[in-house]
Amino acid sequence: MSKAPIEPQDYLYGPKIVTIEDLRVARGKTRRPASSCRHRQLVYDDNERRVWCKDCEQEVEPFDAFLSVVGVFQGAKADIDQRRRKLAEVESFQIISRAAKVMDQAWRRKDMAPLCPHCMVAIFPEDVAGGVALAGKQFARAARAKPPKP
Repeated sequence: MSKAPIEPQDYLYGPKIVTIEDLRVARGKTRRPASSCRHRQLVYDDNERRVWCKDCEQEVEPFDAFLSVVGVFQGAKADIDQRRRKLAEVESFQIISRAAKVMDQAWRRKDMAPLCPHCMVAIFPEDVAGGVALAGKQFARAARAKPPKP
């Protein structure tokens, strides 16, 4: 018998098995299997210091839970920013003149139309949509001050 050391062979211990997870990690992918659950119902357990999903009852990594919380706050912030932009736009189109407010209120009525205070003819929004004729204020006041012709 020879005194040479015995070298173990791979086939003596069974076939060498390479798991797919090891290959995935070697290629830079995650070992965690993809789940169809979006983990919307997170439970934060203070006693065990863990986070788990109420729907699929799996433990969720803390960073993933943090990302879901941040996503909710980012969505809320985007909604608030959009409402703020809409409100600023509405405020910029606000009517300032009291006369314009009175005319707008009169035109909003469904069954009545405002009348011209001088000739008593109905005025519709489409009558002034294309613009109006202008006259000097002093000339118009002088014309009103004259007595009407019989």
